[in-house]
Amino acid sequence: MSEVTLIDRVADTTAAYLAIGCEVFEAEGARFVRHRDWPLLYDANHVSHVRCQTEAELDRLLARMDVEFAGCSHRRLDLDPATPSFVSARLTLDGFAPDETLEFVLEGELRATPRPADIREITTDAGWAAYAELQEMDFRETRARQGQAFNPEVAAAFLEIKRSRMGVVRYWLAHVDGVPRAYFASWPGENGVGIVEDLFTHPEFRHRGLATSLIAHCVADARARGAGPVVIGADPSDTPKRMYADLGFRPLLVARRCERHLQVPEPRL
Repeated sequence: MSEVTLIDRVADTTAAYLAIGCEVFEAEGARFVRHRDWPLLYDANHVSHVRCQTEAELDRLLARMDVEFAGCSHRRLDLDPATPSFVSARLTLDGFAPDETLEFVLEGELRATPRPADIREITTDAGWAAYAELQEMDFRETRARQGQAFNPEVAAAFLEIKRSRMGVVRYWLAHVDGVPRAYFASWPGENGVGIVEDLFTHPEFRHRGLATSLIAHCVADARARGAGPVVIGADPSDTPKRMYADLGFRPLLVARRCERHLQVPEPRL
């Protein structure tokens, strides 16, 4: 597979992952992803695959976004390597703030020998309750790092959208002495490129190999369900990116989102 083809497939996989369970339609040179039940969630209300070729086309897209996302306090455009470069420049001029994710891909085997771990798929209400407790820790930690307040309404909405994807995306808990202490998720994708996503370990149980065991487990699950290359994303300013590189994931591209807050900024995942 050529590098260009791989980049395109990785971009398509990450976009398709966010669209699971949402309304999706094409309009004004872009792909709209919308979920009316969760207007606060940026991941569930945005556009991707932006292919506008002129300023006038971009103007029409932005106007259409105001109509389709009228109930949202944000506007977000997810850009990819095929998006014309003027789009990012114009959005920056118009006051959209960039937010980036470093996308890694694993094409061969993981460079690790994971420790044995008690990893179970979430299939019950009790499992989701345990997930919710860990997710709150995750969100509070992330918000503190971002200088934002924890929003329980947003956390509850993220939990619901994850539960709605159960059966398509698999969510996993790693247990220590029978108690859930870490989570992760796996999806095989639709084009042969899978994704593993949303890694978190309870602060008191880090550096014990749980994260590596979850990554190995989820990569294996995605590949058992049809994936070849597997994608993982990282905040460019956070430390997990070094762990992913050490495990054999190679940095492939920086995905850029352009966001504008219409009212008080809402927390993001």
